[in-house]
Amino acid sequence: MTKPLIGINADLRAANGRTPAFSFITSGYYQSIQLAGGLPVIIPPGLDEDDLNTLLDKLDGVMLIGGADLDPRNDGFMLHPSVKPLEPKRESFDRLLATQIVQRRIPVLGIGVGMQLLNVECGGNLFLNIPDDIPTAIPHRDPQDFSHRHSLEIVPDSIIEKVYGDGEIRVNSRHHQAVDEVAPVFNVTARCPDGVVEVIESAAPDWFAIGTQFHPETEAASALDMRIFEEFVEGVNLCKPSSIARLVA
Repeated sequence: MTKPLIGINADLRAANGRTPAFSFITSGYYQSIQLAGGLPVIIPPGLDEDDLNTLLDKLDGVMLIGGADLDPRNDGFMLHPSVKPLEPKRESFDRLLATQIVQRRIPVLGIGVGMQLLNVECGGNLFLNIPDDIPTAIPHRDPQDFSHRHSLEIVPDSIIEKVYGDGEIRVNSRHHQAVDEVAPVFNVTARCPDGVVEVIESAAPDWFAIGTQFHPETEAASALDMRIFEEFVEGVNLCKPSSIARLVA
């Protein structure tokens, strides 16, 4: 089986004085896809809709990376003081990309704000700041410790259960926003013990999609976290037309 082509969106930093605008992506994202058996393809922010669709026609799946915050004003909410919005051009492009992913039912893995974007695109919404919105929540971010971790409670018979299995599970945590209302197309398959949503999976039989609030691509991730990318690439392979044809035959 040929390696599936996995598109990965990229971050964007605007020009500042003599410093030109530039796009970038941390290496953990594409390295994780490579190690899982996929072939990563960077999707440059700013493509117009026609060019984006031309590229998506050639991809087998997409991973939406993490980053700063979605601007709540784009969804009809006020800007919270804690929100540090994405570069507007990146957010605009990411929303266009997410719209196409959902409409085309492209297999997708969303990480961090990538998961939040999928939920918002499908009709859900977000807590803008966990300490204010969920006062009883445990700390989900430690500015002094990027390796901060908390435990995970997993729903049986889910993709994420296949990843971690039984036993105590701890994942990294570095976010201040979280999923509030879950979009109808998703099921919550893992939460932090305080109730904060940590994993969502598609409930639609025609769409393979998973989102993690934590970051399995970082250096602080465990060997088990890598299994998320393996399950994703395996799911993408099963969604390829050639694989579907073999299953039907």
